[in-house]
Amino acid sequence: MAEKFSRWDAADQLATEADIAAYLDACINDDPGDGSLVRAALSDIARAKGMTQLAADTGLSREGLYKALSPEGNPGFGTVLKVARALGVRLSAQPAHG
Repeated sequence: MAEKFSRWDAADQLATEADIAAYLDACINDDPGDGSLVRAALSDIARAKGMTQLAADTGLSREGLYKALSPEGNPGFGTVLKVARALGVRLSAQPAHG
């Protein structure tokens, strides 16, 4: 009998606010500088929380969120902040060295 594997999805691992914050923080730190990893993380977190609820919480449409957080998307910083706040995470800055 052949083994069946399901595709791993980060959204399935994001059960708590601590999980979400740790995941987003790691993606911010590892982003190559173009925002692609942060955008992907926000998309994963949004799917874990529920895109419909996120749309209601941000005042954005579901379709707009899917588009902004897609691999081809390029959300504005205002959108990123709205999404982060609605997801219950806070972006912060720390010195890069020291």
